Amino acid sequence: MKPKTVGRSDGTIAVMAPLNPAGLAADSIILTLDGEKRVGDIRPGDRVITRDSGMAVVKHVDTQTITTRAVRIKAGSLGHTRPERDVTLPADQQILVRDWRAKALFGAAQAMVPAARLVDGEFVTLIEECEMVLYTLGFDRTHVLYVDGLELASETLTPLAQAA
Repeated sequence: MKPKTVGRSDGTIAVMAPLNPAGLAADSIILTLDGEKRVGDIRPGDRVITRDSGMAVVKHVDTQTITTRAVRIKAGSLGHTRPERDVTLPADQQILVRDWRAKALFGAAQAMVPAARLVDGEFVTLIEECEMVLYTLGFDRTHVLYVDGLELASETLTPLAQAA
């Protein structure tokens, strides 16, 4: 007797998009080997500067328009020029924290945390619902990217169509 399970007729597992996806706004500035560029101008083959490997080649760029919770971070509120300007990120976008906040809030020298975990109500505020156009830069593995003076996690190369 076969167990009754939910899945696709071809036997693969259906992968759903996360409820609160992460990503980068089109007007965010990312560091590349060709200098600073808008995220919306990044194309497959572009080389971006990463904290963990020095450089990584963009394999694919996905774009989606969603309504989600977001976090607004005022310029300079996470350290000198961090971020360089006011930034709005999806609430689940992972940020690398490497200052006193990491030790005080997470008990470690550094921590990769969702932006929502940094909300203080004054300099880092939560927006309950807003529409965002998000760009996800795909690589062969997860990297830490320099975006708007912040260190943000990328997504790994697992497009929905290829996931199994």
